[in-house]
Amino acid sequence: MQDLSIGFVPLLDSAIVLAAEARGFFVEEGLNVRLTRETSWSAIRDRLAVGNLQAAHVLAPMPIAANLGLFPLSSKLVAPIALGLGGNAVTVSAALGRAMEAEGDDCDLDPAKAGAALKRVIAARRAEGLQPLRFGVVYVFSGHNLELRYWLAANGIDPDRDIEIVVLPPPFMPDAVEAGRIDGYCAGEPWNTMAARRGVGRVVTVKAKIWRSSPEKVLALPADFANDNEETVAALLRGLYRASIWAAEPENHPELAAILSEPGHLNVDRAMLEPLLSGTLAISETTERTVEDFFLTSAKAATFPWQSHALWFYSQIVRWGLCDHSAENAEIAKMSYRPDIYRKALQPLSTPLPGASLKVEGALKVPTPVGASAGGLVLGPDGFFDGRTFDPDQVGAYIEQQKAAV
Repeated sequence: MQDLSIGFVPLLDSAIVLAAEARGFFVEEGLNVRLTRETSWSAIRDRLAVGNLQAAHVLAPMPIAANLGLFPLSSKLVAPIALGLGGNAVTVSAALGRAMEAEGDDCDLDPAKAGAALKRVIAARRAEGLQPLRFGVVYVFSGHNLELRYWLAANGIDPDRDIEIVVLPPPFMPDAVEAGRIDGYCAGEPWNTMAARRGVGRVVTVKAKIWRSSPEKVLALPADFANDNEETVAALLRGLYRASIWAAEPENHPELAAILSEPGHLNVDRAMLEPLLSGTLAISETTERTVEDFFLTSAKAATFPWQSHALWFYSQIVRWGLCDHSAENAEIAKMSYRPDIYRKALQPLSTPLPGASLKVEGALKVPTPVGASAGGLVLGPDGFFDGRTFDPDQVGAYIEQQKAAV
């Protein structure tokens, strides 16, 4: 048995990591995995850097930022598998939610309607001389920060001038809203549902509507460890992939919710978690909505590490001034995701594997069969709420176009 320490943060999208350990998929692949629960992404970052962890559930942009040298103790990381699609949301305080409703938000999670209402609220507050609204994100180099900014900017809200953005660990978000320390946040579940159920917040939109079929977390490993332990990494990916299929089956959702709810895992009531696995989330104390493709663990190649996803995150890191664009930096970002490792590891399972490593994001308007190493792979619909597409072969032009936007 190969010993491995894997870190995770208590979120819905840690599901396949927790399920692979609890259901014995890791053991069946010859791995003895010890899971380490962390509260913050900075703790995960640092424990990977100093060798306390051999792998971790991390924010999708984190390996890119690490490889670009954008945070302290940066160590080279590889992301050979995604841990699902979707699973996060934007929540505002109950008071801000009421103000947005008064400005035309229909509470239907539509990103354009919610964004337009928020813009009018911001303008009214500015006219009254009030302080800018404060929104929380879980980390600077997170899909939450980059997608929140994308959503705001696409609705004519400048995230650097019209609001304030601060960093908080995800489990602290509901308490911060209730205490009035922040006016809203973008975080993974169940921390949006938690605020809604407590009556202190309202969900106004979700990741699955801002950028549909997009990654939230990936598994990251130190590059040196991955290079020196190819068979161990392959076994790890097979265990996670098998867990992703198990987790996707509706009949397994009660058991998966029970696994997630355990004190050493999310430590959240199972009854709150189980509906989320089927895409039903509380948006207020009394209202629920079911969102198509809210959180996927297996369908639509949910675990495939698309390099076009990595390049879109890179484009947003550049857009918001966190690094400079160059052909070298774009290549570093692209190669942070490793579909080659994924394909080699999963070959023994005879599973459908995408033939390409990049795709035009937003090009698929309907479910579409695509070329794969075995039959049965369907992708889409995908894309951004504002109708834009992202061509990974035109990263520089895309970045230039966005410089002209808010």
